[in-house]
Amino acid sequence: MLKNLEAMAELVKANPKKKRIVLCCAHDEHSLDAVYEAYKDGIVTPIFVGKEEEIKKICNEEGFDFGDVTIYNIDDDVECAKKAVELIRNGEGDFLMKGKMQTADLLKQVVNKETGLQIGKIMSHVGIFEIPNYHKLVVMTDGGMLVSPDLEKKAKIINNAVETLHNMGYEIPKVGVLCAAEKLNEKAQESVDAAALKEMNEKGEISGCIVEGPISYDIALNKDIADFKGFESPVAGDADILIVPNMAAGNMLGKSWCLTAGGEMAGIIVGAKAPIVLTSRGATAEEKFYSIVFAAATSN
Repeated sequence: MLKNLEAMAELVKANPKKKRIVLCCAHDEHSLDAVYEAYKDGIVTPIFVGKEEEIKKICNEEGFDFGDVTIYNIDDDVECAKKAVELIRNGEGDFLMKGKMQTADLLKQVVNKETGLQIGKIMSHVGIFEIPNYHKLVVMTDGGMLVSPDLEKKAKIINNAVETLHNMGYEIPKVGVLCAAEKLNEKAQESVDAAALKEMNEKGEISGCIVEGPISYDIALNKDIADFKGFESPVAGDADILIVPNMAAGNMLGKSWCLTAGGEMAGIIVGAKAPIVLTSRGATAEEKFYSIVFAAATSN
């Protein structure tokens, strides 16, 4: 169990093997800043793909000394994406990060059937959050990739999140499938799906975790409320992973935690050959740094 994001960083720092990060369109001050922090902490060895002169100029101006770093000098964003994906596909990097470019340009190369990074899974966004008044980090998914997943995709989203935590040393993550109420409501599809996902877990169709659903937000994160309502489950008040009904719900929940509740987050795309750091334009420096840490912690 990791209590906070700093504990996650310490876990990665303790690994003597530095992970290789491929920064695509690396001519970006904010991305280079986050990578430099991870580099100084001994977490990553960087590989840059992008406009070499601009990369070196930023590094000189900001005092980023990456030593004898490898730079692939490419001006065009699409060509940068192709090269960065190629490096990951060929095993020359452990995870990928988007720099100064459009997300769509990078993902188009990632999902290319012939030259991309697909491995037969769906790709989903996994956010890990440090939020006040909760005793440990909690994963929330999917708040940034799959718009309106059906039951089959929700099962795969759970599998992705569980595998992510397994890679970080968790043995049996506790998964709460969030709904408005903890009782099955046949008129609400997310409630029906939640009950089905719990049944799939009980049958062994979803393994390596404990799935509870439907479960309300307050019960999932507060044991006192669970006890008051008479809800008995290992997940109650101790969830490691929260599954949201759709991307809109996840997006709003994540932003509310960070913008108005004083939380912090890190986020990556999983389900490809390697984790992908795709932070938003409004991401803080801390979010970018911890997203790199998260990717390093989960990459093989």
